[in-house]
Amino acid sequence: MTTIRGAVLDTIGLPRPYTESTPLTIDDLHLAPPGSGELLVRMEAAGLCHSDLSVVDGNRIRPLPMLLGHEAAGIVERIGAGGSDLRPGQRLVMTFLPRCGHCPACATDGLTPCEPGSAANAAGTLLSGATRLTRDGQPIHHHLGVSGFATHAVVDRRSVVPVDADVPPVVASLLGCAVLTGGGAVLNVGRPQPGQRVAVVGLGGVGLAAVLTALAHDDVHVVGVDRRTDKLHTARTLGAHEAFTPEQAVDTGLKAAVVIEAAGHPDALATAVDLTAPGGKTVTVGLPAPDARLTVAPLGFVAEGRSLIGSYLGSAVPARDIPRFVDLWRSGRLPVERLVSSTITLDDINHGMDQLADGAAVRQIIDLSE
Repeated sequence: MTTIRGAVLDTIGLPRPYTESTPLTIDDLHLAPPGSGELLVRMEAAGLCHSDLSVVDGNRIRPLPMLLGHEAAGIVERIGAGGSDLRPGQRLVMTFLPRCGHCPACATDGLTPCEPGSAANAAGTLLSGATRLTRDGQPIHHHLGVSGFATHAVVDRRSVVPVDADVPPVVASLLGCAVLTGGGAVLNVGRPQPGQRVAVVGLGGVGLAAVLTALAHDDVHVVGVDRRTDKLHTARTLGAHEAFTPEQAVDTGLKAAVVIEAAGHPDALATAVDLTAPGGKTVTVGLPAPDARLTVAPLGFVAEGRSLIGSYLGSAVPARDIPRFVDLWRSGRLPVERLVSSTITLDDINHGMDQLADGAAVRQIIDLSE
């Protein structure tokens, strides 16, 4: 049994500011050894993502108490019974949807989420159905098979992808969620062709990762769309050719062959549909509230041959796609580190959640290396 420190959520929906209501408490926890097919990982870096915030604010109901965090990177320290193709000392990218590799969904090449993986995530367990975390003798649930806001974690082998040591922890952590989701939507679903325009609606971490990935394509015109002028400035700084508020984009008659919606709000998706050119694709990766509804005119989908496609985790197969993103990063065409707004400590996490809720940060990285 290993004693660790981690950020535990006991109550959802506490009022803001979170620095005062402190929904996340940094506690000492006990972590059981890894079982068969599992790994003990020393965490190095973890990103704050809206999928974490959505559990804190109640938009995503998860079993409590839960140790949050799903976008992370770390080092293998111990291998469970039965051995592994991995070895101690390897750097890992955490992925928030394990893939069993055997269910019908896993045969769709990333199009649909793994069924056992999704069930385990909903139950707050590892893929095996087990939990390895306790506090004062009581079980603590795992967040999306990772629970990365901690000094250590036990994860299933199918929740990680190894990367070489030259990939820094900050870059590795972002590859597992922001880049895999936003960038994957571009690579796997949007698939822009030379000469086409790509628009990204919603310029948080996932949206800006989509911007960077679109810019990595040759001869693709990239447009950022967001209500916040500071996010538009960030998109331009990253290389976007144009950046507009939603109203400006609609008023200028902007149309794009590929439109990625990454805000998780029905208004943003309606804007994305409006901006999609005849024959184009609207790809939605944002996760709105479960009761959110969208009203669109369906005629354009038929009369103009447009499509609306959902993409979870960028329709990615992590073991295939993370190495692709690493290659783009190494070549200098995917400067992932430029998404980082600030580096914080685990003790700053409630303030970080406030920053995230305010839209004041792209990606805050928790440094867990100490």
